[in-house]
Amino acid sequence: MTVPSTLAFCYLALLWQRETITLSDLLRFVEEDHIPYINAFQHFPEEMKLYGRDKGIFAVESWPNYEDIHKKMIEVATFLDLPRFPDITEDCYLHPNILCMKYLMEVNLPDEMHSFTCQVVKMAGIGEVDFLTFDPIAKMAKTVKYDVQAIAVIVIVLKLLFLLDDSLEWSLSTIAEKYNEENKEDKPWFDFRKWYQVMKKSFDDKKQKWEEARAKYVWKSEKPLYHSSIDRSVVYKRREMVVNLQKQFSTLVDSTPTVEKKSPSSFQFNWTEEDTDRTCFHGHSLQGILKKGQSLTTKNSLYWLSTQKFCKSYCKHVTTYEESNFSLSYQFILNLFSFLLRIKTSFLHEEVSLIEKRLFKKKYSKTKKKSSRSRKVRK
Repeated sequence: MTVPSTLAFCYLALLWQRETITLSDLLRFVEEDHIPYINAFQHFPEEMKLYGRDKGIFAVESWPNYEDIHKKMIEVATFLDLPRFPDITEDCYLHPNILCMKYLMEVNLPDEMHSFTCQVVKMAGIGEVDFLTFDPIAKMAKTVKYDVQAIAVIVIVLKLLFLLDDSLEWSLSTIAEKYNEENKEDKPWFDFRKWYQVMKKSFDDKKQKWEEARAKYVWKSEKPLYHSSIDRSVVYKRREMVVNLQKQFSTLVDSTPTVEKKSPSSFQFNWTEEDTDRTCFHGHSLQGILKKGQSLTTKNSLYWLSTQKFCKSYCKHVTTYEESNFSLSYQFILNLFSFLLRIKTSFLHEEVSLIEKRLFKKKYSKTKKKSSRSRKVRK
């Protein structure tokens, strides 16, 4: 049982209990040192002697990866022959409707968008109990990536509302900006351009701090591993010398005091109406985007598919993602949400494409017919 497999086993327990923690939250808590993972053995009691083969098990030299832990979770559950997990119902935290609300709050988007996300979840059929509930003994054992799925739904709703083609979102922003200037006493319309400016600044600051923390992370443990009991004294003397040198070097380079570790939180971004430095968009209206008299019908009748053609079944990936093929707005949205979950942008793009495939079956059937016709003409 390796350390990554142990982490996957821990998430299985959280999923069985239907706790209010997603896989991305769990991995972020590991990253923030709230959960022992890198050099976990140094938290063991003194009577536990670790050397020899144990070194290979506990000597972890990389951060846990979302995709790897997710796959290991399925492998562990299948190996243990676990029964069907408790149902993921609408009142459960892992249901897409609840997670969508959580992430809408975190990225400072209007509350009114939640009605759209609920509609997308219903139309795509991804909110059903059988679809959401993990069943390891099923023929095709798989579990939903709850957090990634919820984020993908929000990306689709943003495309439905603003198209994200580097044109429509900016023209709608100009209309919203003009309305807000002329009607300062009324409920403000959501301005995508202003939201982008606020979020980009917060995102850049947060990402810079994250990169600095990763660069400064000390991989060597205070309690080193050794191959045998004979090597113990030598290893500890070397480690003691390294620690002393690090302390002397740190006092010369950086005299700033160390910041206290913050308590774990499911939110990385916090927005309140009382915050005068940053605009909170939660209470802003989508009225400028919707048709009059039809609260859930957008003025935008266009929609572009994130993936026109999917890879074959034997391929490891469903689709590919190249930034140059997509608009800057779409790239920013994916980069923002990918950082939030600590996943690759291509991983999120793939989830968006899979939900679109369920949502726009007619569009995909048309593209298939066109491709088949073109093949016949070539023949």
